[in-house]
Amino acid sequence: MLNWAYPVAWPELLALSFFFVLYVGFALRTRRLAAPLGQRGWRLGWKLALRLLYFGLLGVALLGPAYGVTQRPVRTTGKDVWLLVDVSRSMDAPDVAPTRLQKAKAELATLINRFQADRIGLIVFGADAYVQCPLTYDQGALQLFLSTLQTSLLPPGATDFAPPLEIALDRLAKLPPTATPRATALVVVSDGEDFGENLEPTLRILARSGVRLFALGVGTLEGSRLPKPRGGYLRDARGRDAVTRLTPAPLQRLAEQTGGQYFELSERRDEFALLVNALNRLEGQTEQVRSVSVADNRYRYPLALALALLVFDIIVTVRVIKP
Repeated sequence: MLNWAYPVAWPELLALSFFFVLYVGFALRTRRLAAPLGQRGWRLGWKLALRLLYFGLLGVALLGPAYGVTQRPVRTTGKDVWLLVDVSRSMDAPDVAPTRLQKAKAELATLINRFQADRIGLIVFGADAYVQCPLTYDQGALQLFLSTLQTSLLPPGATDFAPPLEIALDRLAKLPPTATPRATALVVVSDGEDFGENLEPTLRILARSGVRLFALGVGTLEGSRLPKPRGGYLRDARGRDAVTRLTPAPLQRLAEQTGGQYFELSERRDEFALLVNALNRLEGQTEQVRSVSVADNRYRYPLALALALLVFDIIVTVRVIKP
């Protein structure tokens, strides 16, 4: 079955019509000039047919006629990226406008668009953790889940980094053993406030798994008060306004022990582009080779015939008006 790499559109039809009109005009003008001399311009007729033919063949070659199917090897270097997003109450702090969580969501939306050839999953955490979206190539579904993130998704409590990391490790362990291993990265997005008790066992397993962890600290060292939904600010046990600050040390430790990197996101220090570049550099660690069926583009045949006719047109000249 004959297919076309590019559909026939109005530019091609317009170019062919323009050529035909100009050449017919040239032929009529030549005939008008030859008439007073008692000569005829009919000799140009076969040149018109010839030029229409090879001009049409050039157009066919540009459209890419494809006939038949061939198997070609395709090399892929995809990876799995888990986004671990902190949705604890402190992520509502406005020290990064409009809030820490809203700013992180906007940046992660651009990250998802940059890695359309990779599988990306979403885990939310606070005092507890769960999978918001499993690993998927479906960018639209992932963007939808990302847009629904808010601090009310989980019950209030002390933030703990261990549960989301354990979930990611559990999902990694459940991959089929016969499958070709893929490069895997974890991106922890948080303000760094970790109140968990013992993270070391999870970190040791994570380091042995070969997974790279990249941490994105969202917030400022000065911090800010936490506004209530109905006005006012949260207060601590002593009755003072509760202030939440970026705590980079726990995030830096996570990144260092897994061979990853730590980045910050705030009004003064926006390192999100560096995070994207670091994830880009992971490509190529794992390769898969598979065969795909592709249509065989046979543009060479009409192109070769058109060039041959063009050379013939140049070599063979026609004298229309004889002295």
